[in-house]
Amino acid sequence: MVVGTLAHQALALDLAAAARSKLGADQGVYVEAADGTVLLAQAADRPVHPASISKIPTTLALLRRLGPEHRFITTFSTAGRIDGGVLRGDLIVEGGGDPFLVDENAVLVAAQLRSLGIERVEGTLRARGALTFNWEPATADARLRAALAGSIPAPAWNSVRANLGGGVLSTSPTPPALRFAATATAAGNVGAPQPLLVHRSQPLLPMVKALNDYSNNIFKPLAEAAGGVSAVERLARETLPEAMRGEVTLGDGAGTDRRNRLSPRATVKLLRALEADLVAQGHSLTDVLPVAGVDDGTLRRRINGPDELGRLVGKTGTYNDYGACALVGAIPSARYGTVYFAILNRGIPIIPARKKQDDFVRVLLAAIDSRRWNYQRNDAPAFTRAELVPAAR
Repeated sequence: MVVGTLAHQALALDLAAAARSKLGADQGVYVEAADGTVLLAQAADRPVHPASISKIPTTLALLRRLGPEHRFITTFSTAGRIDGGVLRGDLIVEGGGDPFLVDENAVLVAAQLRSLGIERVEGTLRARGALTFNWEPATADARLRAALAGSIPAPAWNSVRANLGGGVLSTSPTPPALRFAATATAAGNVGAPQPLLVHRSQPLLPMVKALNDYSNNIFKPLAEAAGGVSAVERLARETLPEAMRGEVTLGDGAGTDRRNRLSPRATVKLLRALEADLVAQGHSLTDVLPVAGVDDGTLRRRINGPDELGRLVGKTGTYNDYGACALVGAIPSARYGTVYFAILNRGIPIIPARKKQDDFVRVLLAAIDSRRWNYQRNDAPAFTRAELVPAAR
């Protein structure tokens, strides 16, 4: 039910008309003012496939379970010894679930291992635990070994040199590299592995920001760090009023599972719960979700006109196979505080659906006297926020 002042009621009538004309009377949309006043509820309690909007409850669960400063640990160790520049054994990599380990990180690891006196590995690289490299869990060990051996794209190497200038890396024409033998060696692998080097990922907060900006589906295995998809679903339901708990179903934490369902009103409540957690720790929604027209990624070229730029922070969702296209967000306003909305389209081709969403949001921006978010994007590459710590031996 729509409640509130006469101004709220007049706005609600305008938004209802815009929803019918811009989105279609059968499409789900929900709008809520900062004080909880419902400004629009059209098919708002109907759960539909949300595509990557599923990443919002996963983000909430990750931050609650791990905290914004959490870093994923990847440990490089060996059971062999270092002798004359040769590691007499295998290089063992213990993955800790870092989804953002990429070529640039591998360059810095190789440089640090060489500084420890390792030029050649008599054995091979052996992976344990939850290891992902260059966004690929299945082939992470082979990809990481190749990168440590110097096989990385030129842009990655140039980025390391440009952002970590000074010293050996800035003057070397080629990336630091280790040489590996063709197969594992049993001779050098004696006793328990001893750590050589610990890689600590960038903090969780900027990590989920980058992943949400591009809507990267590495969120699917990352949900395991939040306790698994069942824990994410349970937290999402417990966060909602009891009447809405049946409006959330998660088969994965990224949005690719056919079973995933969210309603527009439940989505807004989860977005607001995420914001409340962030604000309590001195952060903002802009720290974990893209700002339209400002951040690179799925919202870079949407809602980006001169009078729109920087006014929407939100999340997109697209899964053509399921007929799902969604846009969820928050907009500061002079009249109603922050206004929250969720549009969950179904059965509309993706390109027309996005245009309909943007047309409706533009009506909303004008109707609420929108303002820009107080936000400055951070262009520092992710690898510059990671840490490498030599282990005491």
